[in-house]
Amino acid sequence: MIKKLKLDKLNRKWKRTLFTILGLAILSGVYLIGLNVGNGNIHGHNSGLNASLPDKLNYSTVNQEYQALIDNYDGKLTTQQLLNGIKQGLANAVGDPYTEYFTAQQAAQFSSELNNSFSGIGAELGTNSQNQIIVMSPLKGYPAAAAGLVANDVIVDINNNSTAKMTVEQAVNAIRGKAGTDVTLTVSHNGQLQTLTIKRENIVVPSVSYKVINGNLGYISIISFANDTSSLIQQAATYMVSQHVKGIILDLRDNPGGLVTAAVATASEWLKPGQEIMQEKHGNTVLQTYTATGGDILNGIPTVVLVNGGSASASEITAGALHDNHDAYIIGTQTFGKGVVQQLINLADGGELKVTIASWYRPDGQDINHLGIKPDSVVNQPANATSDLQLSAAEQYLESAK
Repeated sequence: MIKKLKLDKLNRKWKRTLFTILGLAILSGVYLIGLNVGNGNIHGHNSGLNASLPDKLNYSTVNQEYQALIDNYDGKLTTQQLLNGIKQGLANAVGDPYTEYFTAQQAAQFSSELNNSFSGIGAELGTNSQNQIIVMSPLKGYPAAAAGLVANDVIVDINNNSTAKMTVEQAVNAIRGKAGTDVTLTVSHNGQLQTLTIKRENIVVPSVSYKVINGNLGYISIISFANDTSSLIQQAATYMVSQHVKGIILDLRDNPGGLVTAAVATASEWLKPGQEIMQEKHGNTVLQTYTATGGDILNGIPTVVLVNGGSASASEITAGALHDNHDAYIIGTQTFGKGVVQQLINLADGGELKVTIASWYRPDGQDINHLGIKPDSVVNQPANATSDLQLSAAEQYLESAK
């Protein structure tokens, strides 16, 4: 998870990366982040783990290798390319998938993704039963909807490149691009082909959505724990109380994490002030214990948390905190299992180092790293299912709990 230095977000291995670095889900896919964001200063958390290392490295052999490269490499090299390689190599040397170096450009992209912002047309993509790329949902107020795209439209090609063998992620990446530039789509709408040229815009997706379903059940979906989550979850909680819902479904499926502060704010809408949310340790040393900060207006309302293998870091913190404090029942499949915390350290060249500094533990003392959280009720969601079996299971549970 990421602390807001303390910022809270997870790592991005350019396909699935976690915040905390807790995590993040965007229309293009899921990025897991897990870090503790800071102001560029490195805080002493080594607790003696690395006390035997010298304060500075001996660079003599590095310089020797550098000279050998520029003298012998049959190709063009740049100073920045080599410096980036050295910094990436240092981060990779620790052997931790969540510790990595970001160039200035990568750092900016990472920051945008942590806050669900990107440049594109504002459409969620998926596949149909024929494995064609389709529009799942155009976002209201963005270019896709303005161009007339609707749910179930088939995207036949993107910039004259057929989507026949594309994955959803490949299609999303092809559609994305710099704001103000155009992307041309050939779309099949009710069997009729049409070509649309759509100008890309900067898109910001709210991290929280909510509604009342089945007359008296509240449904809250959090796609990531971002900067807007704390305020939006408060709005959602207030709305649920005003609607006198008899139960709540908190959907954290495919939510890779995000800011620690956002996870704490979310759990605090259910937990009483002072109840433990998680404990952070460096080795055997407790660095910090996070507790509920107030709110708790949903306390006592029967709640189901939906999770799956894409639920990571901040999602696992939230689910674990509500479960261990007896405020929620968990339905779905085993979560991802990211139980470490990263800190984001700003470097002088505009780059950033995301480094694992601690592990976090559930209120019941469990370390979930590589293990995840096992639901109280395991309900699988087959890819070919025609309905949301996990959501139905949550509705049935809450109906029986009334």
